Amino acid sequence: MLKHLLSREAHSIVRPLPASPVFFGITAFVILSLLLFLVLRLDRD
Repeated sequence: MLKHLLSREAHSIVRPLPASPVFFGITAFVILSLLLFLVLRLDRD
């Protein structure tokens, strides 16, 4: 009962994404890769 109620609420507030999920994934991967690169580079000093 509660699960059904929450799922109905979630569907009523769904908004379209401003970009495709693939674009979000690639962007997050690039940003996290750059941060990892910077951290490892700073650690070397």
